[in-house]
Amino acid sequence: MEAGGHGDQQGRKGGWWNKLLDMEEAKNQVLFFLPMILTNVCYYMIPLISVMFAGHLGELELAGATLANSWATVTGFALMVGLSGALETLCGQGFGAELYKMLGIYLQASSIISFLVSIIVSVVWLYTEPILILLHQDPQISKSAALYMKFLIPGLLAYGFMHNILRFLQTQSVVMPLVFFSLIPVVIHICLAYALVHWTALGFEGAPLACSISLWIAMLMLAMYVIFSKKFELTWVGFSLELFHYVLAALKLALPSAAMVCLEYWAFEILVVLAGLMPNSEQTTSLIAMCVNTEAIAYMITYGLSAAASTRVSNELGAGNPDKAKKAMAVTLKLSVLLGLLVVLA
Repeated sequence: MEAGGHGDQQGRKGGWWNKLLDMEEAKNQVLFFLPMILTNVCYYMIPLISVMFAGHLGELELAGATLANSWATVTGFALMVGLSGALETLCGQGFGAELYKMLGIYLQASSIISFLVSIIVSVVWLYTEPILILLHQDPQISKSAALYMKFLIPGLLAYGFMHNILRFLQTQSVVMPLVFFSLIPVVIHICLAYALVHWTALGFEGAPLACSISLWIAMLMLAMYVIFSKKFELTWVGFSLELFHYVLAALKLALPSAAMVCLEYWAFEILVVLAGLMPNSEQTTSLIAMCVNTEAIAYMITYGLSAAASTRVSNELGAGNPDKAKKAMAVTLKLSVLLGLLVVLA
């Protein structure tokens, strides 16, 4: 009787915790989103580190680099992140339904979309100076930002491909290797940015050039991992012309996803543009940009959690388990409230 009573008491305790939060599901999501947070922060730091090195050269350079980074985020980087969001649904459901070959085809279709959009955005970036002046930014800062943007153009294409590969890996719950593949480019980037800015005649231009090179290194490392790892024998079977049949399907999901991500970024980055309208524009632009970038690092925490939610839900829906998908979403919402409180306290 005593043993049975003790067991019942333990069951009631476990039941109370499980009613509040499904601990098993929460554990799985935490183990998933912690590596994703580290990965996202590392990739976000690459452009930010370039801004820091450019900022060491003077106030004008700092203002130009921060304004350029904000403009690049608003018009390019956020767009690439959003477009890759289609793969969270397509690859996630395909993996859950065990349609493994389709994951590689969806990856190629989404990469075609990213490539075409990056070409359009690159043309816009070439006209950064007149656009910023039209937005009433300081002419000197606008000229400096435009110069920075020209050297950042090659990195945009790599950034788009990189996030597509990240989604491809994420939907297969391959997250721990991503930490390794994101830390190495950051370390390389710090050395490269320092060398190009301080040891060559490039100076200011060396910062965005280093960013572009490092983004290509990061993308190629991920691509080589997918192509040569035996882990993806079923999901990556090589290049296929079949991808063109799925470009439209991917685009239908990519555009709303891009719109949602861009609106979130724009809500904060518009503060940098508004700071440029203030009297002491060099200082205010730099200051507000620093605040926004710090906030964005905190945003990466919830972004990592959303990646876990999207993978869990899409996998379960693909496998035909809507109840498990609902349970995963409920756990994510509770974790997001907890994380939000911790960030606010910090």
